[in-house]
Amino acid sequence: MAQQPNGSTRLPRRRSPQPARVLGAAGELLATFGLVLALFVAYSLWWTDVLADRQAEQAGQTLRKSWAAPGDAVPPALDPRGIGFLHVPAMGHGYSVLIRLGTDPSVLNRGVAGVYTQPFAAAMPWAPSGNFALAAHRDGHGAEFHDLDAVSKGDPIVVETRDHWYVYRVDAVLGRTTKDDVDIVAPVPAKAGYTKPGRYITLTTCTPVYTSEYRMAVWGSLVRVDAVDAKRTLPGELR
Repeated sequence: MAQQPNGSTRLPRRRSPQPARVLGAAGELLATFGLVLALFVAYSLWWTDVLADRQAEQAGQTLRKSWAAPGDAVPPALDPRGIGFLHVPAMGHGYSVLIRLGTDPSVLNRGVAGVYTQPFAAAMPWAPSGNFALAAHRDGHGAEFHDLDAVSKGDPIVVETRDHWYVYRVDAVLGRTTKDDVDIVAPVPAKAGYTKPGRYITLTTCTPVYTSEYRMAVWGSLVRVDAVDAKRTLPGELR
């Protein structure tokens, strides 16, 4: 160290970090963070769709094969392979999704529509009255209800089981409500305008897209039941 005239020692000056170097390091961190975020979004919205669609396709094929197998007549509500298929033409030509019991992530993440078991146990389509209430993801994990907002009053909804086609007509749509609004899946959903027991269907999902802040609902009522023939001829609403 250099000594000053009075004998004291002079400490070397510390060099302050160069602004360009600091900005460069910050830029690298931001770029890395952006890459990680982009990969996470790609995984959440694309790769989970790929996996869920693959699982749902295989599960749907398994269910249809069981329907064609003689002597394999498990009651739909008890069949772990699935209850049937939901068809909604307004959500795309040929739109079809496997229906299974439950709305937990372990069920919905497999690219299916899940039947509510709580806070109200949904009534199956063949029940004399009640609300067949379903949920599915809006984004990611198959995003089976991504286009639920395309459904409007008067549109048909069809539930296909082993032996019957249950044809519903949409009566009302609720664009947004709180995620705690359990009344939308009640046996008689008053917000749909229903005042007495009937044979209803409810489809629910998150809204707006890419969020889970609110819920939307579509309600319909049964208009007829068609028996499935040997060729599984589609009802007119699906042709």
